[in-house]
Amino acid sequence: MASSIVCFGEMLIDFVPDTAGVSLAESQGFLKAPGGAPANVACAITKLGGSSAFIGKVGKDEFGYMLAEILKKNGVNADGVLFDEHARTALAFVTLKKNGEREFMFYRNPSADMLLKESELNKDLIKKAKIFHYGSISLITEPCRSAHMAAMKTAKEAGVLLSYDPNVRLPLWPSPEAAREGIMSIWNEADFIKVSDDEVAFLTQKDSSDEEAVKLLWRDHFKLMVVTDGEKGCRYYTKTLKGKVAGYSVKAVDTTGAGDSFVGSILCSIAKDDSIFTDEGKLTEALKLANACGAICTTKKGAIPALPSISDAQTLMSK
Repeated sequence: MASSIVCFGEMLIDFVPDTAGVSLAESQGFLKAPGGAPANVACAITKLGGSSAFIGKVGKDEFGYMLAEILKKNGVNADGVLFDEHARTALAFVTLKKNGEREFMFYRNPSADMLLKESELNKDLIKKAKIFHYGSISLITEPCRSAHMAAMKTAKEAGVLLSYDPNVRLPLWPSPEAAREGIMSIWNEADFIKVSDDEVAFLTQKDSSDEEAVKLLWRDHFKLMVVTDGEKGCRYYTKTLKGKVAGYSVKAVDTTGAGDSFVGSILCSIAKDDSIFTDEGKLTEALKLANACGAICTTKKGAIPALPSISDAQTLMSK
């Protein structure tokens, strides 16, 4: 059976300190957690009962095999996963501050995910999908950037919906300007965009609560753009609709994966019924569910282990 949502990009190992609120240097020990936004989204989708596939490259090493296994255990189609003979699986050391926010230190020089070539793409998986989802980290270096562009082109030509979550990670780009330019270079291609309030501020260099800033990012052919405002919830924009959906207040321990959980949920809703782009009632219901999924994900450490099921989300919503 074809996977309805195909996620493209990086999968890596996050090393998370076993105690929150300490710097990397002070940390006594680290827990290894599978990560990488597109892979988190793929797992979020299956956890919610949707069908997903992941396309990306890991190292032909213990960590790479472990990540491929995690995808399979989570019911994600891993036919598009490749193992690089020469480069290692990427690692990220993540510092958790007291409030659950994070800082990153990456080991990828170059890591396997950066070396995916266009010729290695499983284009068949992409063509059969309903939705093709990606981030911006795969745009940073060649050959992965060309593979990313080719994958988008394949999806577009096959009439697949393009979903983009830029997921800004400044330490990975040569400079903030390069990040801004790289992220915006494919902005106009998408049908659906999810962007956080911080990313709106970074990309527009304006206050993200200002509607003028959001307008700078809107394009008329978009089917939907959602701005996430952390625990406050989210704002939505379509050609004809705009509004806010309140979030859920929970005790956050680790915000890793919350945005990916949100995206996985909204993509599941779109794949089931794309009339949510025009039906405001369905759209706000879908966004309430996505807010609940994002919130639950912050209550446990790590991204994939913290991803909620539909019943978890419904329990929070009914409270």
